[in-house]
Amino acid sequence: MLECLGLSSTPPPDRSGLGAVYGAWCRKVPFDNVRKLIYLRSAQSGALPGDAPEDFFDAWLLHGTGGTCWAGNGALQALLRSLGFDAVRVVATMLVAPDLPPNHGSVMVRCEAARYLVDASILHAEPLALEESAPTHIAHGAWGVRCARVARRWIVAWRPLHATHGIDCRIERMAASAREFHERHEQSRPWSPFNYALYARVNRGDTVLGTAFGQRVTLLADGEVRQGALDPAQRAEFLVEQIGLRESIVALLPPDLPMPPPPKSQAASAAAAR
Repeated sequence: MLECLGLSSTPPPDRSGLGAVYGAWCRKVPFDNVRKLIYLRSAQSGALPGDAPEDFFDAWLLHGTGGTCWAGNGALQALLRSLGFDAVRVVATMLVAPDLPPNHGSVMVRCEAARYLVDASILHAEPLALEESAPTHIAHGAWGVRCARVARRWIVAWRPLHATHGIDCRIERMAASAREFHERHEQSRPWSPFNYALYARVNRGDTVLGTAFGQRVTLLADGEVRQGALDPAQRAEFLVEQIGLRESIVALLPPDLPMPPPPKSQAASAAAAR
C-alpha cells in the first residue's frame, strides 16, 4: 500500500507522517462510486463494494478504484491504525437539506495533543485541525476548507463537484464502530445520490479533477471552476487517463440513470400520487 501511495518508507505516527499519508491518499485514491454502480446495476449479493477495508484495498490495487464515504473512510481509518496512528471513525452529516439523519463517514486522528480530520471523500490534501475555541482552515483555491465549532459541533465548509458554491458537513460523533459504518453503508443501498450516476474526484497537481452526474468538473488553484458535459466515450477516456482507473473496470460501468427523489421526501410523495 505504501509503495503504491508513493511513500518510500513507513511514516512515523506524528503530524508530519499523518500529512504524508493523507496527502498521498488524496493524490492517489479517488472518491468514486464506480464499483457501487456496477454492483447495484448487476444485482450482486453480499456486502457493498469496499465495505471491508481488505476488499477496498484489493480493488484499489487491481482497478485503481476508491469508494464512497463509508467505504473510503473505513479503509483510511484502518490504514492509519495499521501505521500506529490513533485514528477513529467519525459519523457526520452533509447538510444538503433540513433535518437529515447522519449520512457521511469520516476519520479523526489524535496526534501530538491535537485532533485532526482526514476525510477520504472531501480530499482536503492536508490534515484539518479541529480546535475547540478557534476556527481553522486549509487555504487552497481548489480543495480548501474552513472549520468552526458551532453549538458544540464542528462544521466543515467545503466544495463538492456538483455544488461548487459549497456545502457544510457537521461532525456528529467520534469513535464510531466498524459495525455502525457497515450498517450506515447498508442503509445507502435502497437510495443514495451515488446510486444512479457516475461521480469521481481526485487531486491532481494543484487542481481537483472529477466528474459529477454527467459533468466534467475541474477546480483550479485560483478558485476558478471549469465544467462541461462528458459523453460516454469521453467518460471512459477520462476515467482511465485522468482518474487512473483500469480499462477493464471502466468497461463494466453502466450508463447513468436519472436520480429519483429520496424516499419519504415531498417530491417522492408527489411522484407516487401521480
